[in-house]
Amino acid sequence: MDLSAVDLSPVPTDGTASDAYANTVEAAQQAERLGFERFWVAEHHGMADSIAGVTPEVLLGHLAAETDSIRLGSGAVLLNHYSPFKVAEQFGVLDALAPERIDTGLGRANGSPAADRALGTDRRVQNPDADHAEKIEAVVNHLYDDYPDEHPYSDLQIPRSGTGIPNPWVLGSSPSSAAIAGELGLPYCFAAFIRPQFATRSFEEYRDQFQSSALAGSLDEPQGILAVNAVCAETDEEAARLRAVAEASYKRMRRGVVGTRPSVEEAIDELGEVPDPTPATLDADEWPRAISGNPETLASLLEQLTDRVGVDEVMIQHIHATHGDALRSHTLLAEGIGLT
Repeated sequence: MDLSAVDLSPVPTDGTASDAYANTVEAAQQAERLGFERFWVAEHHGMADSIAGVTPEVLLGHLAAETDSIRLGSGAVLLNHYSPFKVAEQFGVLDALAPERIDTGLGRANGSPAADRALGTDRRVQNPDADHAEKIEAVVNHLYDDYPDEHPYSDLQIPRSGTGIPNPWVLGSSPSSAAIAGELGLPYCFAAFIRPQFATRSFEEYRDQFQSSALAGSLDEPQGILAVNAVCAETDEEAARLRAVAEASYKRMRRGVVGTRPSVEEAIDELGEVPDPTPATLDADEWPRAISGNPETLASLLEQLTDRVGVDEVMIQHIHATHGDALRSHTLLAEGIGLT
C-alpha cells in the first residue's frame, strides 16, 4: 500500500500563520524521509485564525524548495473560484520548479457567503457538474498545450519543465465527482473524511463511467486514492483518546463552528467521554468518519477500506491537537504499513 498525506496548515494555539507553514514544511520533509508517495496541501478560506492553508499554489512553491523527491500537490485547488488558464499557469510554474513532482488536484467547494463574494464566485451555477467538468477539461488542455489549431486558446502557452506535465487529479466526495473523473479518464481521489458513506458508491461510479478519453493525460486504466482521517499511537486506547479531537471538531462543524480545533482534554469534555477504540475489524458496510489504532491495527483497517474500493493508495488527513501528535502519528503509521 502506498501512503500519502494532505495537510491543512492548522494554526497552533497562540501561534501564527508563519508557525503553521513552518509545521507544514516539517511535515512534508518528514513524509519524504518516511517514504510517503505524495504530500498535498489544502485550500480553505475565511478561517485564517485556525487554518492557514488558503493558497496551495503558493505554499507548494516553498515546499518544492524544501524537499527533494516526494510528489507535491493540491488537495485541492478549488476550481470553482478561478480561471482554468490561471490555474494551469500556476501549476506549470510549479512543474518548472519541481519537474515531474507536481500533482494538480482539482476540486470544488463553496465557503461562507462572504468568502465566496470576496473571491468573485457565483454560488448559483445552473449546472455545477457540467461547469466543473468543463473547467477541468480546460485546465488539462492548457497544461498539455492540447487545444486544436482553430481554438481561440491554441496560441496560449504556459511555462513548464519540459520533462513532464503536472499530473491532473479529480478530487471529490460524491458520486458526481467520481463520474466526472471517470468520463474524462483522469485519476480520482475520494475524501472519505467528508462523506465516508459515499465511498463505495463513488468508486463504483468512477469505474462504471471510466473511459480512456481523447483528453490529453487520460489514463488507460482507473487510478484512485482513498483519503481518510486516521490517528496512530502506541496503543489502540491512546489512539482513540487522540481521535477525540477529530470527533469533537466534527460535532462543532455540525453546529456551524468550522475550523476550530480543541485540545484533547477539551475534546473529551465536549464528547462526554473518551471515544471507544476503532474495532480491529470493521463491518462490511461500516465507514467511520475517523479511525484510530496502534500501527498494526491501523494498517489492518486501512487495508480493509482500500480493499473495499479497489485502490492501493491511502492519503491521511489528520486532525490532531498538536503538531507533535501529528508527526508521531505519521511515524508510527509508516512503521505499521512497512515503509520504514
